[in-house]
Amino acid sequence: MNTVLNVAEPRLLDVQITADEIIAHLLDGRTISVPLLWSWRLSEATEAQQQHYEILGGGQGIHWPEIDEDISVEGMLHGPPAKRLRHTARQAA
Repeated sequence: MNTVLNVAEPRLLDVQITADEIIAHLLDGRTISVPLLWSWRLSEATEAQQQHYEILGGGQGIHWPEIDEDISVEGMLHGPPAKRLRHTARQAA
């Protein structure tokens, strides 16, 4: 028996940012969330910066212009937490 699955890429409908979570409501009816701490940029941003976001790519991801942060739906579903870049003396030069 052959079964063909028509699996659409998950897309954002709406986003909520709370003190603890990034909550994504998807077009297919699912709601997913990740801890806010998964994004060190968001967790260190002001509440106003956290609430100023844009949904990108027809719902593929979220962009926070003031802090230059991007999170994709795929990243929320399958990715690891963002790693903080280490500042070295060479980078400062």
